[in-house]
Amino acid sequence: MNLPNFLTLIRFILIPAYLVVFFSDMPWHVHWAFGIILLAGLTDVIDGYLARRMRQITQLGIMLDPLADKLMMLSVFLSLLISGKIGIWAAFVIFFRDVTMILCSMIFHLRGKKTVPANIFGKLTTFLFYIALFLLMFNFSIAQTFLWSVIALSYLTSLIYMVQLKAINQQAM
Repeated sequence: MNLPNFLTLIRFILIPAYLVVFFSDMPWHVHWAFGIILLAGLTDVIDGYLARRMRQITQLGIMLDPLADKLMMLSVFLSLLISGKIGIWAAFVIFFRDVTMILCSMIFHLRGKKTVPANIFGKLTTFLFYIALFLLMFNFSIAQTFLWSVIALSYLTSLIYMVQLKAINQQAM
C-alpha cells in the first residue's frame, strides 16, 4: 500500500471519530468535530498531492479517495440533520447526489470501466462544502442560503463528471 492510499484510509477512520466527538458532551465538541473535518480535508489534499508528485496514482486510489470524501460528507450532513442544523430536504438532495455518485462509480469500476479522477469543479465544490459546514456548525445566518447554492453547484459538477465519464469510456472502446 502506498502512502497516498494510506492517507485515504485514515480519512475512513476519521469518520467514526468525527461522529463520536460531534455527539459527545465534551466542552467545545463542535470545534473539535470541525477540526476533525479539517484534518480529513488536509489528508485529502496531501494524498492527492503525493499521488501526483510521487506518480502513485492507482485505480484503488481513484476509487477510494472520492468514496472517503463522500462518506465523510454524508456523515457530517447526517449529524447536522440529526442535530437540527439542516432540514430534511437539504439532507435528502445531498444524500441522493452522493449515494448516486458512489453507486455509479462502483458500477463502472466493477464493469471494468474507467473512472474519472477529481477535477477542478469537484475540488471547488468540496472546498465550498467545507465553508458551508463551517457556517452551519457555527450558526451563521447565511448558512442555509450558502448551502443551497453549493448544493446547486454540486449537481452541476456531477453532470460535468458524468459527461467526462461517458467520454473517457467511449474513447476506450
